[in-house]
Amino acid sequence: MSCNHHAKAVESYPELNYAPGAKWVKSLSQNRLDTFVGGHFADVNLSSVLFTHRLDNAEHVQLEVWSAPGLTKPTFEEAMKQKFKPAKKGDSFGPSFSVNIPGYWEQYERFDPGCEAMIYDIEGTPLQGITGGFGGDRRVEYIIPMDARTKGTHEFIIESSCNGMFGVPWNGDTIAPPDMNRYFSLASADLVVPNQEAWHLLWDFQTLREIADSVSGNTSLQNKAIVVANEIMNAFKSGDASDIHRCRKLAEQVFGEDVYKDYKQAQIWGIGHCHIDTAWLWPYRVTQQKVARSWATQVDLMERYPEHRFACSQAQQYKWLKELYPPLFDRVKEKVLAGKFQPIGGSWIENDGNMPSGEALVRQLVLGQKFFKENFGARCDTAWLPDSFGLTGSYPQLIRGAGMKYFFTQKLSCNVFPHSTFNWVGIDGSQVLCHMTPVDTYTAQATVGDVQKGINNHKNLESSDTSLLIFGNGDGGGGPLPKMLENLRRIRATNNHSRDLPPINMGHSIDEFFDHLMDTTSAGKKLPNWFVILLLFVTYIPLANEGNRYSEILLRDVEHVATLASIVKPSEYTYPKAKIDECWEKVLLNQLLPGSAIGMVYDDAEKLYAEVAKDGKALMEKALQVLFQNSIPLTPETKLQANTSLNQIIGYNTTFFNRREIIRVPLAGASAGLKSANGSIGYAIMDNGILDASISNHLGELHASAYTNGSDHFVLRNSSVQLTISKGRITSLVDVQLGRELIADGQTDVEIHHLETRTPLEFTNVAVVAHGPLRASVQAQVKYGKSIINVLVSTVKPGSRSMFRFDADVSWRERHKIPQLPLSIHNDNAIYETQFGYVQRPTHKNTTWDTAKFEVCGHKYADLSEYGYGVAILSESKYGYSCRGNVLRISLLRAATAPDAEQDQGLL
Repeated sequence: MSCNHHAKAVESYPELNYAPGAKWVKSLSQNRLDTFVGGHFADVNLSSVLFTHRLDNAEHVQLEVWSAPGLTKPTFEEAMKQKFKPAKKGDSFGPSFSVNIPGYWEQYERFDPGCEAMIYDIEGTPLQGITGGFGGDRRVEYIIPMDARTKGTHEFIIESSCNGMFGVPWNGDTIAPPDMNRYFSLASADLVVPNQEAWHLLWDFQTLREIADSVSGNTSLQNKAIVVANEIMNAFKSGDASDIHRCRKLAEQVFGEDVYKDYKQAQIWGIGHCHIDTAWLWPYRVTQQKVARSWATQVDLMERYPEHRFACSQAQQYKWLKELYPPLFDRVKEKVLAGKFQPIGGSWIENDGNMPSGEALVRQLVLGQKFFKENFGARCDTAWLPDSFGLTGSYPQLIRGAGMKYFFTQKLSCNVFPHSTFNWVGIDGSQVLCHMTPVDTYTAQATVGDVQKGINNHKNLESSDTSLLIFGNGDGGGGPLPKMLENLRRIRATNNHSRDLPPINMGHSIDEFFDHLMDTTSAGKKLPNWFVILLLFVTYIPLANEGNRYSEILLRDVEHVATLASIVKPSEYTYPKAKIDECWEKVLLNQLLPGSAIGMVYDDAEKLYAEVAKDGKALMEKALQVLFQNSIPLTPETKLQANTSLNQIIGYNTTFFNRREIIRVPLAGASAGLKSANGSIGYAIMDNGILDASISNHLGELHASAYTNGSDHFVLRNSSVQLTISKGRITSLVDVQLGRELIADGQTDVEIHHLETRTPLEFTNVAVVAHGPLRASVQAQVKYGKSIINVLVSTVKPGSRSMFRFDADVSWRERHKIPQLPLSIHNDNAIYETQFGYVQRPTHKNTTWDTAKFEVCGHKYADLSEYGYGVAILSESKYGYSCRGNVLRISLLRAATAPDAEQDQGLL
């Protein structure tokens, strides 16, 4: 019986073989892919056929320009009234941060000014942004509308801003101070016709390259991508239409026929984003332009890529858009209501998470959510602070109070953080569902490597295997590019045939991603918990901090007094909510960076703080006039009448503490012991708002006093504490009542300190300037390099707190140095005030995590205590503390030279 096991005919296997074989050298085949785009062979490879036509002559492209004077930022309407002059490709424009307005006639599509720019139609509606240069954020194409192509002519306007995506650093280092005299050249102003099939082949090839380079190991997908990419190179001959069609068909071996579908259970969720620092290496007015450029571009991309979803935070930026670019705001609102453009965050700006007071953080969320509700009909569900230098443990409670339960952050990826998706539990036990994308960036380029990292770098896959891919150029703006969306289309197509890449979906929102996490983790029960603070680092610039702290306190006091006035006399006084909100918006705007911006940003901040101070004091005075009619404010400039009585002076206590304080009043007739050294200020006791008129020069043996042996030994003392300055150093700090010496080694110093190096400083020109009885003071001078610090050390009468006050007037001329003031006592942990609570930090270096916490953000105090006893530093407006061993320090000044070359320089 016979049988046929091979009913289907197959190619016979030859008996003899004379060929060399098909063995490949994988690395050679992979490296060969570098030569197909650009480079040495750009005139014959794929790059040579990307455009079928290019024109830049005066017959087809006509250009005129007007340059705005100085650093002014005219409106579109103002600019269009000016006289334009002829210009041409190759012309230079500047200087830095100035604005130039070219007008274009006829046909045109590619424009590269080497800097940032925005295209308007002739009615003034922003159409899209331009990013010049040759970096990864390059965006120089403008698609001429179909009706203009039919007509044969097209007129539009371009606003060119003379700054790059990251400002204008003078030496090429991103964070270097700005070069204020930089000019930009118009590199291209060309009318082009792109070869669309060639561009799609370019995107095919680039995705194949990424698969070859990013898929780890010796997988079938990686090898197939290398083989197909080489086949494409072999098939590319003359670059005509048939070549390109043939090459694209070869790419379908990996991608299929460009058919992709979304998986609700996909591991990677791709969502476009455009992180724009409200100010950083550029001032606020440049941010306003960045917002319009970036968001106009994303609205345009949504028309071409229906799967594109874009998320953006910061109510302030939306408000700028509404006020400065109303037509564009209407286009954005249309996309918001369509579910394509998603407002997120719920806050006024993406603020610093450490420095603002608790009340300020509440206002960030209240005013932010209010804006989103009023303008888009809904509040945000997801809090969003990807770039904050640390996050207070109060945040979970505040986020939940603002109606949100989800939170996204990313900056902590600079540290080795143990989780990607987790429950963040705050100081009161409130929790939010938190995700830090394993891609480790909120500016991903949507590459195969980014998609891979979303799973390979996930810290807790055992409890959640889903990641956000937040892609698009950011920090300086821009957002997703067409090539990113094209790349993701091809990656998704690859998922149809291979599981070597994680499945990815598009077309969903940030909120939907977190809803999915909730569903797949049993409402967070399967996730790990992280308690209290999310720590990174702190670099707080003192001058900005002073304006922030003073403004926060002023507005708190204004609201307190205004509320009382509106209750006591409602018929005479209406609570000024709109004006107070306006002041708060200015304060909140400045709470973006703690000390890492260029000097122009802090110049702007100081102007806003001055406006808040002026308006706040006016609001305060108006409310006090309602409560205390015919009263006048008591300031050092106030000229009192000779017959003014002490019982005519009152103080209003806006805190909830009983207060008995030594105050300064302009009482020229006070006795010598109650006056300042120069005789212009008098001292008095204010006891819960009433001046104590019973004070004389004699308060007994334990009154505040200062004395000296006449040379180099000075003592300040009251009934509680005694401080000794000897031979230029503070040598003793004694608790008088307990007889306890608080300086362990007999000396504490004012230091120039940074981590492992320190330079002790000496007091010179020490003199007693106030002998008591209410206030005793010693004045001294500290010199270091070119800097001079005049210090006034004071104590006050018995019955007051056991404290010494240090007032410093500084002429600071140092670079790269931080001066600090150390004290000492022993404990393994120190305590620092935070918003609505406090945090503990170790004083030792047991672990690498302990060592990394070399500086801590605290608000009004840092405390080092043993059982039943402690010493604290109280700060008027400083935020950086450190405690190592038994030495407690406060950072007073900084001397960094980048990005602000003059940080804290001059008289302070």
